[in-house]
Amino acid sequence: MASGFLKTFVQTCNYLQEPRHVARFQRFCGVKGTFADKPQGTRLTEQDLTGLRKKRVQSSDVTFGNGEAASRQLNGTQGDPIAGPEGPSTAANVHPDTVKTMPLRRNSLTGDVGQEFLIHNKFLFYLFTFGTELGNEMFFIIFFPFLFWNIDPLVSRRLIVVWAWNLFVGQSTKDMVRWSRPASPPVVKVEVFYNSEYSMPSTHAMTGTAIPFCLFMLTYGRWQYPFLFGLCVALSWSVLVCVSRVYMGMHSILEVITGFLYSLLVLAFFNPILDQIDTFYMTDHYAPLVIVISHVAFGLVAFSLDSWSTSRGDTAQSLGTGAGAALATYVNYQLGILSDPPASSLPLTFPPLSVSLVALSLLRFLLGVVVLLLTRTVMKAVTIPFLCGLFGLPADDVRRARQHMKVELPYRYIVYSVVGFNCVSVVPLIFRVFHLI
Repeated sequence: MASGFLKTFVQTCNYLQEPRHVARFQRFCGVKGTFADKPQGTRLTEQDLTGLRKKRVQSSDVTFGNGEAASRQLNGTQGDPIAGPEGPSTAANVHPDTVKTMPLRRNSLTGDVGQEFLIHNKFLFYLFTFGTELGNEMFFIIFFPFLFWNIDPLVSRRLIVVWAWNLFVGQSTKDMVRWSRPASPPVVKVEVFYNSEYSMPSTHAMTGTAIPFCLFMLTYGRWQYPFLFGLCVALSWSVLVCVSRVYMGMHSILEVITGFLYSLLVLAFFNPILDQIDTFYMTDHYAPLVIVISHVAFGLVAFSLDSWSTSRGDTAQSLGTGAGAALATYVNYQLGILSDPPASSLPLTFPPLSVSLVALSLLRFLLGVVVLLLTRTVMKAVTIPFLCGLFGLPADDVRRARQHMKVELPYRYIVYSVVGFNCVSVVPLIFRVFHLI
């Protein structure tokens, strides 16, 4: 009986991993590829069709592209054959309401630009574009500071802990499992920014699930709002991010489901101990040493890739941000820069919305973002040339330099640890100077 269950489970997983389901969902949502007919004598192998093949590329000879189609030929130019479900057609036959566009967010490090595709449903395109942004690092770079500076510092700094370790666990698992992205064709790559990374599990699904549900668990009871409202927001956020990754052609159904369940497991581990972690960061004399050692050590353990990948830098960035925010938490408590509201004042209530409140919140946010952007720009300008000189690497090509592990990892750690520290400690201090708190 156990062997029969295991066999059924494996068959179900293989079925959910097949890229044809991703392609079918994309067609249902109005996404059509512009794949040209394949050259004579070539065909997809069984491994290509299941999307389970491993990447066999070396860092000295890396080809980045939009799946097999991108490596073989450039498609989608005006007048080229367009192979869709109804067979080949020409660009002249495309419906006037259809939009032909290129993949979102070109990756400047990989140079991957993808190929053109057709959008028949603009609403779903914009909806899922918004959904995938809810799981991107750029969103959290905006979301965490706004939450910290304007709403609830305690909730924000605990969310950063969950975000950093959740992303670390997900990216490390990707690099151990080493499954490639869904094969293209048949899948259309609506996004190519993360196309060079491994695929299992979906870290977008993980962060897009862990953050809203952790936010819900941290704020319910601490703030006054209906339970059902908070649950619906968290669930809608998670589902939108998860489904958007299938729409973008970045993950199979199995990878998204695994990411969702994996994040719940990570959250179940961290949520009961977040209070102890936060207290330790603030009060323990050895906290700064433990923070630095733990974040650096776990980062070094994770980076065992056989080839360069953007996931390596993303993991270093999240751990660096977490380390900087944790160190700032210690400094804030020791200097009395920020203090959490007493337990007697709970639950907190949202202040009435007014023009002055909105203006003050926007002023704090814009001033803080300017400080963080300046910090990032200055640190990047200083750190990369320094590391290149330290390890004897040419600094004239930043993109090539950052593909070296010796440059990319310390660069991300140093820059974003300083950004995280400034976000949690320096910026609130500036607010005090200008009487914005």
